[in-house]
Amino acid sequence: MVQQTEKKITLRPLGNRVLVKRLEAKETLKGGIILPDSAKKKQETAEVVAIGSGKQLDDGKILPIPVKEGDIILMDKYSGQEVTVDDVEYMILKADDIIATIEN
Repeated sequence: MVQQTEKKITLRPLGNRVLVKRLEAKETLKGGIILPDSAKKKQETAEVVAIGSGKQLDDGKILPIPVKEGDIILMDKYSGQEVTVDDVEYMILKADDIIATIEN
């Protein structure tokens, strides 16, 4: 019997790009009302999953990306490209589309 192993896809952003996973929106409002998926707005907060090498400057030097894997970020509302890998939804966005990091 031959057992087939499922090949995992690794997604690594290039250059000045960042791979993020959106954080889930709250499902319940203060009054206990539960929102259906269609009524939830997309969150602008996300967790950094992977980062590219950085932006190459005119003189050839690399400007590093100012976030690291695991950081929670606030991003522009309409930025990035949605991708799905192994049934998980991610966003690839430019480092310039990151507005801030969120610290606890």
